[in-house]
Amino acid sequence: MSLAWFLIVLIIVLDIQSRIFDRWGPRGLSYKRTFNTDAVFEGEEVQMVEQIRNKKLLLMPWLRIESKIDSDLQFQQSANLSIRHDEFHTSLFSLMPYTGITRRHRVFCKKRGCYRLNSVSLTFGDPFGVREKSKQLRLEAQLLVYPKILEFDQIPFVCRSWMGDIMVKRWIISDPFYVAGIRAYQPGDSLNRISWKASARLGDLLVNSYDHTSDPKAMIYLNLDIEEGMWRHVTDKELIERALSIAASMLAKLTDEGIAVGFASNGHLIDDKDEPVIILPQSGASQLTFILGNMAMMVIERVFTFYTFLESEIKRDTDPMDILIMTAFVSDRLENQIERLVEKGHSVEIFDLSLLDKGGEEPA
Repeated sequence: MSLAWFLIVLIIVLDIQSRIFDRWGPRGLSYKRTFNTDAVFEGEEVQMVEQIRNKKLLLMPWLRIESKIDSDLQFQQSANLSIRHDEFHTSLFSLMPYTGITRRHRVFCKKRGCYRLNSVSLTFGDPFGVREKSKQLRLEAQLLVYPKILEFDQIPFVCRSWMGDIMVKRWIISDPFYVAGIRAYQPGDSLNRISWKASARLGDLLVNSYDHTSDPKAMIYLNLDIEEGMWRHVTDKELIERALSIAASMLAKLTDEGIAVGFASNGHLIDDKDEPVIILPQSGASQLTFILGNMAMMVIERVFTFYTFLESEIKRDTDPMDILIMTAFVSDRLENQIERLVEKGHSVEIFDLSLLDKGGEEPA
């Protein structure tokens, strides 16, 4: 009888403790996941921080945290972290009453993109495994991975030439509407630059000195269509990824030179599938950050054909810009659109994306 009573008491105790964990286990349990920065460039490392808190008297003998994380965020293996199929992450914890644990994971960012860690599953139970219970939590952890910025000599020659023309133009063209001061007349100065009023007042021949022209505006258009007549699905995403990296590198360099930059594409952002990406030129570091953020969130899936996209851009009332069109093909219709852009006062250059397979140089 003693053995029977022992088994009965054991069953009762196990049932009671399992009911306690079932009822009180979820209470006072919190989990937080953050990154140590909002954005990094492709190829850089970031730190992901996990914080789990047990804000109650009840001991948590085991707690399993499971989540799905994109395989392009490559975690460095650490204790109590297992990864299946490169994307299913499982962490194990044990928490004393009123304690917390903070874990930091090194993460290598393999690819451009917007990575959102929106949910996590917490599974816990009693020490004997009689019962277990799961709890789903919503998270707001987000990481932007910008396109990789290339060294200047890694940018294709055609693109370097386009940038050079813009930077030269910025400094050699003077603005006849912006007089910066006066100076003494020099042989070769045009007569229409003479300041007759200042010359008469000071008794010497003086000419107006003009400041440089207002900053030129550089605009890059990226065509996601790999060939004319392509369906919505982009057939060579790797080519577009390389183009984004080149575009980001050019815009970063031009921004450093104080030039207003913009970017547009017939692709769409992760949160807006119906609108193309259009960022009109502005100057300053904040503009570059905004463009890089949009590039990170851009989905390589077109909204509509590049011809339709460019047609709406031609109709837009904008000041003259230096435009670079990055495209894998140039059709008769596209050539006609380029002519119309030039007629509106824009300077247009084409970078053939197929050249990327030839080192980015013009064919001999």
